[in-house]
Amino acid sequence: MSTVSASLSRPLLDVRAVSKHYDGRAVLDRVRFEIGRGEIVSLVGPSGCGKSTLLRAIAGLDRDFDGEIRLDGVPQQGPSARLGVIFQEPRLLPWLSVADNVAFAAGPRRGGDPRVAELLNEVGLANVRDALPKQLSGGMAQRVALVRGLFSSPDLLLLDEPFSAVDAMTRMRLQDLLLALTRSHGTAALLVTHDLDEALYLSDRVLLLAPPHGTGAGRVARDIAIDAPRPRDRRDLSLAEMRAELLDGLNGTVWQH
Repeated sequence: MSTVSASLSRPLLDVRAVSKHYDGRAVLDRVRFEIGRGEIVSLVGPSGCGKSTLLRAIAGLDRDFDGEIRLDGVPQQGPSARLGVIFQEPRLLPWLSVADNVAFAAGPRRGGDPRVAELLNEVGLANVRDALPKQLSGGMAQRVALVRGLFSSPDLLLLDEPFSAVDAMTRMRLQDLLLALTRSHGTAALLVTHDLDEALYLSDRVLLLAPPHGTGAGRVARDIAIDAPRPRDRRDLSLAEMRAELLDGLNGTVWQH
């Protein structure tokens, strides 16, 4: 098999039996899953099951775990430019302009990079490139955070409840924007969310992370493929049926505690 063929056949992200303990308590228990190139996967589960902990481990922000995480076949040892990370809050630096925030990974005051103008134009923010974060609405700030995550042309975006702090209409617009951006940039995405409707609308697959048998340590309990074609109708009855399946899984984890 050629090098190119091997690269295309292996998963982009390979999470291999990742376990994590914190203060003597098991948080993650042998979590295993893969993500393919261009695939959007959502991670759902009850509060405290380790979703954000797992995302930090994949991002290389936490190396204190057992198991292995591979990106394109290479074991990850820390943060990588091939991973874009988008947090629940925009986390923009208040003293830098929008453009300089987008290009921050390249160094301070690098907002003149032509990629910044392209990205800001793509999300409709070309006219605020020189603005400070305090001058932005919540939705605008999160759009800046999205394109900052894309600035290094990553293979995979990691998103930790990125739309939870905005109103419902803004959230739906940002969901559609995320779909458009991942499609145009050929970027895969792993999204942590508590919103089952969001997970079903955005994802190719939804992973239910849950603690089996009352252990308290998260493990992938279900891996549900979402076959509904895009663009999706949020009122699609097939999505409602899959939502019921996820709710059954979540209710099962609640009763195990």
